[in-house]
Amino acid sequence: MTEVRPGTAASAPLWERDTELAAVAEAVDALSAGSAAGSLLVFTGEAGLGKTALLARVRAVAEGRCTVWSARGGETITSVPFNVVRQLLQPALVALMPDEAREYFGDWYDIAGPALGIAEPGARQADPQGVCDGLVAAVRRLARREWPLVLIIDDAHWADQETLHWLAAFAERLDDLPVLVVVARRPGDATGESARHLDTLDALARPMPGLRALSPDATAGLTRATLGEHADAPFCREVWAVTGGNPYDSVELLAKVQDSALEPVESSAGELRALNRAARGRGLVDRLEGLGVDATKFAWAAAILGTQISVRLAAELAGIQRDEAERCAARLSAARILTGTDRTPGQPDDGELEFVHPLIATAVYRSIPDALRTAMHGVAASVVTASGLGAAAASRHLLEVHPDDDPELVEQMREAAREHLAVGAPDAARRCLERALLEPPLPEVHARVLYELGCATLLTSPATTIGYLRQALTVHGLEEELRVDAVCRLSSALVHNDQLEAAVATVDAEADRLDAGPERMRLQAVHYMWEGIHAGEEDAPGRSRRLARLVQPLTGRDNSERALLILRAFDAMTRGENAEEVVELCDRALVNGRLAPGLGWTDTEWSFELLMMLGISYTYADCLDRAESLFAEARSSYESAGWSGGHLALAHAFGGYVLRRRGRLREAEAALREALRLADRVGHGLPMHWSAACMLIDTLLARGHVGEAEEIAERYAFEPPHPSTIVLPDTHSIRGRLLIATGRVEDGVNELESAEKMSESRGGHNTVMAPWAGDLARALAATDPRRAMEVAADARIQAERFGTDTAIGEALRCAAALETGRRSVALHAQAVTYLEASPCAYEHAAARVDYGIASRSTTEINRGLTLASSCGADGLVARARKALASGVFPH
Repeated sequence: MTEVRPGTAASAPLWERDTELAAVAEAVDALSAGSAAGSLLVFTGEAGLGKTALLARVRAVAEGRCTVWSARGGETITSVPFNVVRQLLQPALVALMPDEAREYFGDWYDIAGPALGIAEPGARQADPQGVCDGLVAAVRRLARREWPLVLIIDDAHWADQETLHWLAAFAERLDDLPVLVVVARRPGDATGESARHLDTLDALARPMPGLRALSPDATAGLTRATLGEHADAPFCREVWAVTGGNPYDSVELLAKVQDSALEPVESSAGELRALNRAARGRGLVDRLEGLGVDATKFAWAAAILGTQISVRLAAELAGIQRDEAERCAARLSAARILTGTDRTPGQPDDGELEFVHPLIATAVYRSIPDALRTAMHGVAASVVTASGLGAAAASRHLLEVHPDDDPELVEQMREAAREHLAVGAPDAARRCLERALLEPPLPEVHARVLYELGCATLLTSPATTIGYLRQALTVHGLEEELRVDAVCRLSSALVHNDQLEAAVATVDAEADRLDAGPERMRLQAVHYMWEGIHAGEEDAPGRSRRLARLVQPLTGRDNSERALLILRAFDAMTRGENAEEVVELCDRALVNGRLAPGLGWTDTEWSFELLMMLGISYTYADCLDRAESLFAEARSSYESAGWSGGHLALAHAFGGYVLRRRGRLREAEAALREALRLADRVGHGLPMHWSAACMLIDTLLARGHVGEAEEIAERYAFEPPHPSTIVLPDTHSIRGRLLIATGRVEDGVNELESAEKMSESRGGHNTVMAPWAGDLARALAATDPRRAMEVAADARIQAERFGTDTAIGEALRCAAALETGRRSVALHAQAVTYLEASPCAYEHAAARVDYGIASRSTTEINRGLTLASSCGADGLVARARKALASGVFPH
């Protein structure tokens, strides 16, 4: 049993904490000894079980050997984004000059700096995932500057969601960092995303039992250590019975015993329950009121302000002079209600105060009469605003004020929302705007607030966005340009919520009420964009004809026209129309070979899907240089802007797929795995998962890694039902190829025939984007050779219609596989000629190996083997070597 010296009741929570203290000592020893690997400890327990005391011991053990930074969550400030991480890093941030901070943070300064309050936010809404990544990178760099470093976070269940997001991500990357993270929290007090992040911390931490109440023996030991060895057994037993062994309650009760000079003997035990009531709850409030009116008002003000309480702000909120406030702080400190950092007993600190224990903070806050508490929050908002801390800092107080038809409050909350969005806290922005709606806003402002709410939640909750934007469109007050933007954003949210048909109908309804002009053309472009990615549309040929007529006279004079040119190019590419015309349409959508102003990757007027369509059209038209440049620009733009969520995931995915088309299969696999890692952080089962998983499965099959492809398919549920949006490459084709590769030939053929039916319904298909024909023909060759030949012949016609070297070469390779003798050799030779001219090295390698085997030429097989090896096509390498080893080829 851990013991303490007599008279140190404050150490009570450390009784019976041998396991926890041993873990602390071991972790700090390892850290201070130079261990390069970090570690995480999480202490969990109900209120009063000694979490804060354990963290104090961590600090005591680590100080002098490590740098120690600490922070605490607060029950009343969970709505303040990045509050706890700012507390945590405050020592480092204060020590750094602006130029030093920029140097240490590097490229992440402009992304993470605004969240930490050391840099001005940009004009664009920050991506929450990007800000989180920036904070992880920034703290990692600071940790290397301050190592060995101990980070302590108390009351993590009351930490803001944004801090917990960062903390969970940071904890996942401790392996190579000399940092010890120690967290204390109550179980079950957090909900939603915060609870998920705390669960992540629990899973990453060293296994540790939850804290429990003290045993009767430990309580007796504590009692005697505090009151003296003469405390008798019945008295000690009653202390345990009254407090339930709760360390905090035991300390407070024993302090009351000391204050009352009660003898710790059996005859006095009956008075313990009354003393216990005086030490907590109403008794604590009575004790507070006994310190005087000003002290009570000051304590109330402190409870309203939360953690890191400024003496100056608390004095203003309490309505008392500074000198009196300092005297109140001293009295509250002596009464074990408030404390300050490194505070001398009886001497008020001139900086920040905290409550001695969160239970005290809660009791004081709840003791404020409801009406007065609400009023004090309103005053606190004014005090905070007047102090220059900004609308976002004041907003948490305004959230507690009752609605009162106050236009000024609405504007304050709108400004606060803008500040929150600029630093990457959309949930905080949503809370502010939802509160503004309750006021309610003036009629001329109401629609704008709804519109802003829809924009604020677009990245985090498409379903919420849909509701607010639909309301905004039914309320008078949106100017036409803003109204069109609202419709476009609403349609995007509907698509991402798997309501594609509703998205198209919404856009059409708005377009019908507008006259010809740029706004109507923008809506038409959005209409065709959503229809273009709809996998199951009923009249694809008719839509293509209408789009072609609409685009024919366009020159690309503005972004609406450029968008339509891209959409026409994409449609023509998917249908396998002439590739030269596809490229010409794509080129016309550019300005001097570059994306037009306002049509960039991070511009919000147009959906990023549009530019993905442009890049993929170039990809399948064999213009891989242009496609690679576009997707590299996408990655760079997103990384510079701090967009590291779904946008960056897709940029990696499509960039990786260009590498797949080039035949750089190892690099392609790495990029696509990174895309899936990024997508996993956004959510699960999203359309982006289908795209990245499909591309990765295709790449792994090309490498000959069938087992890994099957594992990815299982992990991401790459099976029916297929999504309603188009996935590139065609999911039915790739899944059919996978099934055949794993021996499920009949199922694979069924999947490929589904792809065939879908292609027929579109009136044509790109044989490289939807490569079902080659696999289907080969699968049918043994059982239905006539049908196999028909499929291959039709594929060749379609490939020649599209006209790229890759499409024609692959069609010839398929035809050659179905022939024998000289006819087969001749077709293989033609396939090699086309694929050698194409930019697709893997397909060229496969054609070389096929040609060498058909012509019995070791020279051709070796050339194919060399190409396959450079591509990373391990399965093709093995096939070539097997052929060479068979001994049937002349030397």
